[in-house]
Amino acid sequence: MEFDFEVLEPQDRYRLLTNFIGPRPIALVTTRSATGRSNAAPMSFFNVFSHDPAIVVLGIQPRLNGEQKDTMVNVRRTGEFAITMVDMALSQQMLVCGLGFDSEVDELEMAGLKSASCCKIDVAYPSEAPCTFECRVERLIDYPRRTLVLGEVVHMHVRRDCLDTNGRYVDAEHYQPIARLHADNYIASDRQFVLKAPPIAEVVQARK
Repeated sequence: MEFDFEVLEPQDRYRLLTNFIGPRPIALVTTRSATGRSNAAPMSFFNVFSHDPAIVVLGIQPRLNGEQKDTMVNVRRTGEFAITMVDMALSQQMLVCGLGFDSEVDELEMAGLKSASCCKIDVAYPSEAPCTFECRVERLIDYPRRTLVLGEVVHMHVRRDCLDTNGRYVDAEHYQPIARLHADNYIASDRQFVLKAPPIAEVVQARK
């Protein structure tokens, strides 16, 4: 089957993109409201795109009625946000944070998560998190139905058991983030395996 994205309806594009591009990492994004409450929302339009500078990107769409979501309102006002990676231990709390609470409801509190303070930005994050990135807005790219938020990572929190003994690499037995596939389908990273590329000379020789 062929799909012409230049004529396809937006919801059909969304269905195809989110069904086939995956698994997509989940960002539990926390921000601070104008009255000082913590807002938390899960987003799967998210990834890392650069290390120098350290840039992550979120894709945030408005509500169905066109209003901006609380996360976007707070990001525009403060220029700050934190991203927590979600593992199985945080999966149910992540879903609670995604419910349609009123703007002044503290989602971290509603999800039963303990709040910790970021070091360089005025945002809270769940202390149970395997890792959290503190971000400042580098730029916003506005489209009619989605805003791309480019954030520069200025600080990172990592739970000690998620790193190896030298504190350099992930301990795959303890850091097992989940990711979204499509609709309510997710995947866990508890099945990991090593793939090593063959030497290029060996590949060239095999094709002769």
